Amino acid sequence: MKRYLSFMLLAGTLSVQAQQTEPVKSILDEFYHHPEHIMVAAHRAAHTKYPENSLAAVKEAIAQGIDIAEVDVRETKDNVLILMHDKDIQRMTGKPGLVRDFTYAALQQLPLLFNGQPSTEKIPTFDELLKLAKGKIMIDVDFKEGRKEPAQQAIELIVANKMQDQVLFFLYDHRYAPLLHEWNPAIPIMPRAHSAAEIRDIWQIGEKQGKFPAIHIDDSFYSDTLMQKITSNGSRIWTNALGKYDNMEKVTADSGFDQLRKDARYANAVQTDHPEKLLAYLRKKGLHK
Repeated sequence: MKRYLSFMLLAGTLSVQAQQTEPVKSILDEFYHHPEHIMVAAHRAAHTKYPENSLAAVKEAIAQGIDIAEVDVRETKDNVLILMHDKDIQRMTGKPGLVRDFTYAALQQLPLLFNGQPSTEKIPTFDELLKLAKGKIMIDVDFKEGRKEPAQQAIELIVANKMQDQVLFFLYDHRYAPLLHEWNPAIPIMPRAHSAAEIRDIWQIGEKQGKFPAIHIDDSFYSDTLMQKITSNGSRIWTNALGKYDNMEKVTADSGFDQLRKDARYANAVQTDHPEKLLAYLRKKGLHK
């Protein structure tokens, strides 16, 4: 009996340790099996604490218990995939010029700015980001390049790091979904829908290649009826608190998130500039694990 109890205690300890070392398992379970819970996405990672798209901002999002870190990916002159939202580096480094005109080595000489001041953070590679996030947080890849080669390189890096299950590959144009699926069907895709008609197109694509785990909607065509069809079809509804709702939140706590819940009550994945605030709000409302 003692031996049995010892074994059970050890098994329980190992289970807890596994959950602690790979918190993404709990996140993935929520994402795919608990649509009643709203997932929180940190826009450009936790950039109110550290420079946007920096490794420090991603580490902060992980520490806060955020579900998803959204990052932007661009290509340097020497074909290295890095994290940077803008096509130029002026805002984030203070130096003029386009990302594609600099080598990765040259960019490493420029510290990222935070609140206008140089930080200790450098521009990270996409590969560094994947290695940091592995086992810890989901990643929403906002891929800024329009060419085939860098997109294939991004997929190769995701596969090499065995991150297929942790990534959402965001597509502005859903018509590219079959091509991306052809390159690697294991990469989860999140298409952007700009109208109700595009939702129907996305469903038709999904019938051939499998349902999309999430669809990024616009509030311009939001309706409860359509959103219920999306969720019943097995996809999460991704929307933004960016701008209007986040700005309301700056003025009065909970006001922006309350309004978002009224305007888009079926949305169950929300991207925000204030992920820690949204997480606390959702937990208070019983809408997050």
